[in-house]
Amino acid sequence: MIENKLKEIEAAKARIAALEKSLAAEMNRELASLPRKYGFVSVKAFARAVRAAVGKSGGIFPGKKGAGGTKTRKRAVITDDTRAEVKRMVDDGKSGAAIAKTLKISMPTVQNIKKALGLVKARGK
Repeated sequence: MIENKLKEIEAAKARIAALEKSLAAEMNRELASLPRKYGFVSVKAFARAVRAAVGKSGGIFPGKKGAGGTKTRKRAVITDDTRAEVKRMVDDGKSGAAIAKTLKISMPTVQNIKKALGLVKARGK
């Protein structure tokens, strides 16, 4: 019984692999035909038109920036006041996540500040 089910699974996996291969080939053919379909003489001209259509960001969605359509973040400026606020919040018993959220800085930045201030115990000692 188990052996039969394992054989069925293997057969299904083989069918899926064949379907994926077929789909990839079909997608490649369809992509290759796009420049001609839209009246472009070359792939290079088509690619230029696509880049112009999506704008400088290269993203698909309007209003988004950066690679892959993700928003880019500005780096947080860590000042002495920020360090003092982290120390105060640690002394008040706040978690690193709460500190990061409140001060709008990343968890690794909180950890780096805590380490620089000597507020983190060394591991394994």
